[in-house]
Formats: sequence, structure tokens, C-alpha cells
Amino acid sequence: MSSKGGKRPVLRADKRPTKATSRGTTAKKPAASASKVSKRKAAPRKSRRVGATARPRGPIGWLRRLIGFVLGLIWSLTWRSAAVVGLVLGGAVLYFYAQLPPFTDLIDGRTRGSVTLMDREGDVFAWRGEQFGSITDINQVSPNVKNAVVATEDRRFYWHLGVSPRGVASAIRINLSEGRSALSGHGGSTLTQQTAKLLCLGVPYDASVWKTEAAYEDDCRRTTIWRKVKEAIYAMAMEAKYTKDEILVIYLNRAYLGASARGFEAAAQRYFGVPASQLDPGQAAMLAGLLKAPTRYAPTNNLQRAQDRADTVIKLMYDQGYITAAERDRAWDRPATLSAAAESNTGGYFADWVMDTGPNFLTRDTTEDVLLFTTIDQRIQKAAEGAMRDVFESKLKEGSEAQAAIVVMSADGAVRAMVGGRETQVSGAFNRATMAKRQTGSSFKPFVYAAAMDLGYTPLATVVDEPYCINVPGSGDYCPKNYSREFKGRVTLSDALKESLNIPAVKVSEAVGRENVRKIATEFGIDNALANGPALALGVSESTLVEMTGAYAGILNGGRSVTPYGLNELRLQGENETLMGQGGGFGERVISEQAARYLVYMMSQVIDGGTGQRAKLGDRPAAGKTGTTQAARDAWFIGFTADYVAGVWMGYDDNTPLSGVTGGGLPADIWRETMLRVHEGVPISPLPMDVPQAPAGVAAPQYQGNTTTANSNGAGRQQAPAQAEQKDNLAERVLQDVLGNLFGRRN
Repeated sequence: MSSKGGKRPVLRADKRPTKATSRGTTAKKPAASASKVSKRKAAPRKSRRVGATARPRGPIGWLRRLIGFVLGLIWSLTWRSAAVVGLVLGGAVLYFYAQLPPFTDLIDGRTRGSVTLMDREGDVFAWRGEQFGSITDINQVSPNVKNAVVATEDRRFYWHLGVSPRGVASAIRINLSEGRSALSGHGGSTLTQQTAKLLCLGVPYDASVWKTEAAYEDDCRRTTIWRKVKEAIYAMAMEAKYTKDEILVIYLNRAYLGASARGFEAAAQRYFGVPASQLDPGQAAMLAGLLKAPTRYAPTNNLQRAQDRADTVIKLMYDQGYITAAERDRAWDRPATLSAAAESNTGGYFADWVMDTGPNFLTRDTTEDVLLFTTIDQRIQKAAEGAMRDVFESKLKEGSEAQAAIVVMSADGAVRAMVGGRETQVSGAFNRATMAKRQTGSSFKPFVYAAAMDLGYTPLATVVDEPYCINVPGSGDYCPKNYSREFKGRVTLSDALKESLNIPAVKVSEAVGRENVRKIATEFGIDNALANGPALALGVSESTLVEMTGAYAGILNGGRSVTPYGLNELRLQGENETLMGQGGGFGERVISEQAARYLVYMMSQVIDGGTGQRAKLGDRPAAGKTGTTQAARDAWFIGFTADYVAGVWMGYDDNTPLSGVTGGGLPADIWRETMLRVHEGVPISPLPMDVPQAPAGVAAPQYQGNTTTANSNGAGRQQAPAQAEQKDNLAERVLQDVLGNLFGRRN
């Protein structure tokens, strides 16, 4: 190839492309000045989107950036803290979850057992300890129970996970609106939380930590922020471990429902006499209503209050769709009532006394469920309670604080009724029949004459009632006086007791020997320190009503001592083996049968025409003795028929003197009213006594009652006149020599 002009063309390499060219730029741009290039490099390129606003600059921009930073920091801390709390909470729930036992192990958590007391007929009349009836499956209770509890205590029970934030917030709001602190009053606890509290959050009772079980339960019920937190965690662990129905079963077993009833099965039996599976809506509502305040709303304390509370629960059940309008109206029209046993609520004082007669590890401190078969007769118990109530209402002025006590027993010492004070529906109260030691006054005199009869004297022997003094070494002369301040002259022993003359009683006591009198009284069961001086005969020593009544039972039964008792048999529930038998009964002979029969006659004269005439029982023969202590601080009447012995004491707890009351007054009225009711429907039987026969030429005493007596076979017989006259003459001569000649004049 040739070039123009014949010259060979110069070969040149192509120019190396620049960066702009390599990116696809084909046109060569003119070079820019150095200053423009530097400015272009200093200013960063900004990509602007269509519609975008510029970030504010200055203080506003700075403030917005600061707020964004703070919010971001807060959010970061919050979710991190929440994660930590969640992990800790989950760990705590797992910790309690691992410790929870099978739910059946939590059904019965009692540290004490129950004591069920049966009357002489085998019917339940009282309960002590913690009554309990196990529920192991929700189907063992009536659906009405389940619905009533859920409607009353936690309507969202089947929906929450153990705690209810809405319930807590509502409770705090109510507490604050009522002027209390946030944690005082309403707690907002779910049923699961309540169950956790009943379980004391898994902390078992330890006698070395808490002095009593009550102190343990009080500690479990304390409300603090930390305990509420722990309670919530424990509740969530329970929700994870157990089903809803299992939690409810634990609650139904553990809840206290008043009157010593622990759990709904025990309460159903206690109040209504039916199992929990048979409770109707009204009964279930009444039991659910007790959860708020078991003692206050217990139907045995106030049935009307319990029924009003049940009406509220019925309304809740209807509002939440558990019952129909017809069921609601039926429950309102026919509210639940108590069973016969619960309604009578008898034996408060008696039950406490019987519990004390058994060993504590089988009664008050028992960890087993125990049955006590007792001697109480509920008919007689009601008779005694009614008699006291009627006499006090009709014959005492309103506001009087005088007290009284009654004991009724059989001749062998089996106590059939016991009233320890005017308030009869009590438990654990001061029992004036067994605990109050009071001077016995003239009710002690039968033991003085028992000593004389046992030495061979008869009721027709005589003693002189006259001014009389006896020197007591170290104290000077002791000069007893009669209540009337009069002197009767020579009187028979029968008349001396009949008129309750003091001087003849002291004379006879001195003649037969104080030691003999003290020995006879002690062996008849007066287990107290007896006076050593001559005032012994006038009852200056102290005794309890149950002891005195038991001593009189010894006179009725022919002279044998008795130990008053109320327990026939003790055994564990569900077992047939007897662990403890009868706690008392007949003892040794104290005086001869003849002496006892004469003494019964003398005491019958007290009621027929003496100081105890207000105690007459119409055609039914009765015997007894009045007693009034110095300044009338105590008034007694103790007596018996052929069937029962009864004792009545009356006085003030602080020893204030009674106004216008003697043993032959109000105590005799109470005794009469009691015995009339006790003997309703009981055939009339003669007293076991011998009417003394007067010596030849002397008129026999007049007695209007039945004069037959019982021989060793129980058949009626007449006193042999010749034998009676012979013994009476002998006794008359002996007593005339000893008493008439020795103490017929003033010392």
C-alpha cells in the first residue's frame, strides 16, 4: 500500500481509554480546571428521591435524633429485660413444677385428725378436730358444687394460666377506692392462687418453727408483695403440673368451711347430713358462700345470715348461666336448712368434757380420725337446756348476769346431759359443771347423816337443836347458827335434814366423827380437800357440780360409789377394734344398803315437806337436798328419782352474792323443770328406800309416796315392822346417849 506523496504512513498505537471511556463514555469531555475538580470531589453526591423531604437541621434535628436514640435504648433494654425476666420466671416455674407431688398427695393436708361423737343411740351429735371427707375426683361432688365455687370465686378459672392480671388490677382499684392500701382487702387471686395459698406455697407445717397450727396458717395467709409474686409463680407451676379439675379437687378438699369442717365433703355431712355428691343448688351455694368468711357465715352460728349469703351465690350462678331461672327461683323459695343433728347442735359442754377424759393423742391432739361413743341422751340434753332457758327468761330480771349449770346422770354415773352455763351453743367455753369449784353449803349434809345411818342410827333418832358452841384449838369457840336463827329443840335426824338445821348437823358430825364424814364424802367421789374443823358438816368445802351429782348417785344406787363418765367406747374410724372402753361407772361400796335406803327416805322428806318443796314432781317420788352457802354466793339443788339424778348450781362467776336466792328457790325450780321434761313418757317407779317404823306407842311418820322397796332381786317388798322397830329402838337409845346426853347441853 502507498501513501499520498509516495511517503509511507506512520503507524501509531490507539490511545488507552480513560475510566470514563471504560464505563461506556464514548465522547471525550473537555478537561476541567483544577479548582473545579477539587470542589467537585469535596461535595458528596446526594441521591434524592422524588417527594423526599430533607432531614431537619439544627436544634430540631438534634433533638429528634436524641429522642430516637433514647427510645431505641429503652426498647432495647425493655425487650432484653423482658427476655431475662421471662427466663427467670420460666426457671422459677420449672423449679416449683419439679417439686410438686402427684395431686392425690395434696388432698388431705391436715396435721390433726377428726373426732366424731356419737350419743347413746349411736347417732352423731357433735364434732371436734378437723372433720374431713376425701374427694379424689371431681365427679365425686355434685356439679352444683363445682359451678357454685367457680361462679363465686373465679369465673375465668378455666381460661387463665393461674393468674389473672385483670383480676389483680380490679382488686387494686377497689382497694384504693375503699381507702385501703393496694394489697389490703380484695386480693384478685384466682382459684389456683387460693389453692397455692392453702398449700402454703409448698411449705409443710413444722412444729419446731410454728408454736401452733393456727400460727402456721396465719403465716401462710400473710400478704406481702414478695409472697404475692411467689404465689403467682407457684400457681403457674400448678397449672403446668395439674389439670384444672385436679386443682379444683385440691381446693375442694382443703378449704375450711366452719364448724370444724375441712373440705366440702365434711361440710356437706356436717351441715346437711348428705354426701357432697347429692348437694342441690341451694346447699352448694350455701357452702360456697362460706368461703368468704367461714365462721361468720356458718349456718350453725346464724342460719339466716348463711341463707342470705347463699342467695347472692345463687344469683351469681344464674347470671353466669349455671342454673336456669326456675332453679334459681326454687333455691330462693326453699333455701337450704340444717340437718337435725346440725340444728340441735347439742352437747357443747358435754363434748368438751368427754374430750378431756380421753388421752390427748386420741382426742384433742389426734392425728387420726376417731369415733367416740358416749352416754349423752339428746332428748335429756334438750330438756335440761330448755328448762334453764325458760326459768331464766321467766323468773330472772332482764340483764342479770347470774349463771347456772345442770348435770343429769343415771345411778351408775353415766352422764346423760350437761349444761355448763346459760349459753348452751358453745365449744371450748368455761364449763361451770366441771370446772367451777364452789362451796357446797347444806347440800353436803347428806354425807353427815350417811355416816350416822351407816353406824346403825335411824331417821327417827333424835338430836337437840339448841344454842351450841364447840372449842376449836387455835380459833376459839365455833358457834353454828340455823338459817332461821331459831331453835327447834329435840328433833329427829329426818326432820333435821328436812329443815336443813345447822346445829344438829354439826352435832351429828362431831358425834360420829369428822373423819368418818370426810371419808364417806371422799369415797362417794368428792375429790377435793375437805375442811378439818366442825364447819365441815355445813359444806364449807368446795366441789364441782358433776362430783356432787355423782356422789348423790351413790346414795340412789344403794351406797356404792360411782365415777361420773361420758365415754363408752373409743375407736378409729373405719375400724372395729376398741382402743378405749368405758371411762367410769360403779366403784366400791361406801355405806351399807340399809343406810342408803334410810338416807333416801330422809331426803324424800326434804321435797315432800321441807326446804325443797318447790322441786315436787307431782305423783312421781323424788328425793333431794337444797344448799345455800354463806352470803348466798352459791345455791344448789341436787336430787333424784328412781331413774335419774340431777344437780343444779346457780351463782355468779365473780362470787357476787345472789339476791333473794336460796337452794330451795330458783335452783329447785330449774331442777323441777328439768326433771319433768326428762321423765316425759317414763313410767313412775318407787324410790329405793325404807320408811322407818316408830317404836311402840309412837306415831309412825306419815309418807304420801310409795313405801315399797326393792330387795336384792329387784322385787318390791315391805319393811318388816318388827325388825325395823327393834333396830329403831336400839338406834334411838344409842343416839340419845351419845347426842342427847353429850350435846344436849351447851359446852
